[in-house]
Amino acid sequence: MLEKGMFQYIRSVELKKIDESISNEYPFSLKAVKELPRLDFHPNVTFLLGENGSGKSTLLEAIAINYGFNPEGGSKNFNFTTNDTHSKLSNYLRLAKGMVLAKDGYFLRAESFYNLATNIDDIGVTGHYGGASLHQQSHGESFMALLLNRFHGNGLYILDEPEAALSPTRQMALVARIHELVKNDSQFIIATHSPIVISYPHATIYNVEDGYATISYEETEHHQVMKSFMNNTKGMLDNLLSD
Repeated sequence: MLEKGMFQYIRSVELKKIDESISNEYPFSLKAVKELPRLDFHPNVTFLLGENGSGKSTLLEAIAINYGFNPEGGSKNFNFTTNDTHSKLSNYLRLAKGMVLAKDGYFLRAESFYNLATNIDDIGVTGHYGGASLHQQSHGESFMALLLNRFHGNGLYILDEPEAALSPTRQMALVARIHELVKNDSQFIIATHSPIVISYPHATIYNVEDGYATISYEETEHHQVMKSFMNNTKGMLDNLLSD
């Protein structure tokens, strides 16, 4: 396992001073932005949890853009644009970087993965992703092809809802792949809803909706809800489907 901080490519993020004239505009009106402290990242994996609309993906996107990644995903070498909808939050973040430069890196976001796959075909670099077009594979297969073939280690990987296309079995494969890359001096920052993905033990979990409180895996709503459902499926369904 990595020695703490030795291969940490991003150590922390904080919000610069915001002018009052824009403080009530999106995305600065989001609680996740208003309450953003100096957020320290784990040298291995940092998870951002929150309900839909909480702002975790907006923050993750801004971190990725500030670091130099393309807003719609890819490595720093990608510069395609299909729909310029990213917020200006990246201009108001201050990243504290580590002593070591990442040799690899990638920003993977589920919602624009189709656009990324199209650009990969257009520029003719499918060889870096296993050889086959990502469009010629299922959604889950293409995600795994990227993770297994394009992520080389010694890198910073920012993932937004990577579980979106993955079955439970593939989500467990993702956890194993994360661990392989962590052992190869990689750092991850991940926004997710998956109780499987957040089970990875060498990590810090932040609850975006609770002022970025750090919580244990067992304390997460994701784990508690899924455990309750699996332990009492009939009872919970009877309650959910009652007239």
